[in-house]
Amino acid sequence: MSDEYYLELSENPVQFENASSVNNVFFDEANKQVFAVRSGGATGVVVKGPDDKSSVAFRMDDKGEVKCIKFSLGNKILAVQRTTKSVDFMNFIPDYPHLEFSHECKTKNANILGFCWTNWNEIVFVTDQGIEFYQVLPDKRTLKLLKSQSINVNWYMYCPETAVLLLSTTVQGNVLQPFAFKSATVSKMSKFEIELPAVPKPAKLSLSERDIAVATIYDQLYVMYLKHHSRSTNSPGAEVVLYHLPREGTCRKTHVLKLNTTGKFALNVVDNLVVVHHQSSQTSLIYDIKLRELDGALNVHQPVLPAQSINPYKIHLTGPAAAPSQAPVPCELYSSSWSVFQPDIIISASEGYLWYLQVKLQPTLNLLQDKGKLMDFLLRRRDCKMVILSVCSLMLTGGDKGNLSVVATVFDKLNQVYKEYLDAEQAYTAVKMACFLLYSGYLTYNQS
Repeated sequence: MSDEYYLELSENPVQFENASSVNNVFFDEANKQVFAVRSGGATGVVVKGPDDKSSVAFRMDDKGEVKCIKFSLGNKILAVQRTTKSVDFMNFIPDYPHLEFSHECKTKNANILGFCWTNWNEIVFVTDQGIEFYQVLPDKRTLKLLKSQSINVNWYMYCPETAVLLLSTTVQGNVLQPFAFKSATVSKMSKFEIELPAVPKPAKLSLSERDIAVATIYDQLYVMYLKHHSRSTNSPGAEVVLYHLPREGTCRKTHVLKLNTTGKFALNVVDNLVVVHHQSSQTSLIYDIKLRELDGALNVHQPVLPAQSINPYKIHLTGPAAAPSQAPVPCELYSSSWSVFQPDIIISASEGYLWYLQVKLQPTLNLLQDKGKLMDFLLRRRDCKMVILSVCSLMLTGGDKGNLSVVATVFDKLNQVYKEYLDAEQAYTAVKMACFLLYSGYLTYNQS
């Protein structure tokens, strides 16, 4: 039954034409849009987003293989990379010429690894020799260089929610240099080093973008490193190491999530929970970094709940082999063709589906026996009220009545949260009153 599973795929996925020999599929993490590009765009580009407003269909000239394609914020300007030397642009602003224009990277002998839109008219080119930050001038069909930075780059990762760009540098790739973008400015943040399980000799690229994810958890930015230990009989298993990345100050290693197994993993963040998918066992684990288990200076965490599969899901077959009246068929969960994006997106390009991963709270009642820990877990989740009422009801009237100390612990936690809410409301009211009095005094002063 679906009530047994605490993870599920969204009921209404974004559907798009599946990847094939004539249809290439791209995903833009900033706008959460899927691009289906047929024949280099000559026979159509269909863009599907989280809602109908962000969906677009158009054609463009086939000028070669598309390596990357993204809209700026608000679908105002389209950027397409076809070569390692330049990026092409097309205006989608009403009343502007619907013509392509191109811009080459300014660094000599550099190769463009990709690009990121940081605003509706601001874009950063990432090359193997650094970054080039531009303002796009759609009316003049040209780009203005705002700032450039020279640095050897292996690969990059961008977090659109915080506009932070992460560059992998050095031979081993484990020194990461972040940059923060805001309103036509770019700030160089403190670089930091990812601790590798072993240092190769001779030195070679050892940190892959596949083992790094950037996400916001409890309003703080973290770099998550999937650390695979060397295979041996006494190997402790893989772990996810979280590095806290503040806007100012140094990046520190703050949390370790113990996976207690080895293999291929993928990471999501849902409702401030880190979800780790394990392909070979076809199960997922969830971690809450606010549930502290102190181990020296680090917080070492075990899974909150037992490992479990995502709720089984059925899809409708597409393509020439599919019959109109054919019943839905089971979707292959944890497929090798799945791509996972932050924070909570899973895409099957081969089947043409984009899902949002969701956490269901009701099944946790039977899986987390420690009622105090269960209450700590639930109080930090969205849409938790009805589930918390179920916990209280079961303790007081159900067959699984709690003893007095357990009931007291649960209600102490509820009262603490309510007190924090009242204190915050009181502080907000006091600030409003102070502002009102200051404004009243200002008016009285000016009228006298």
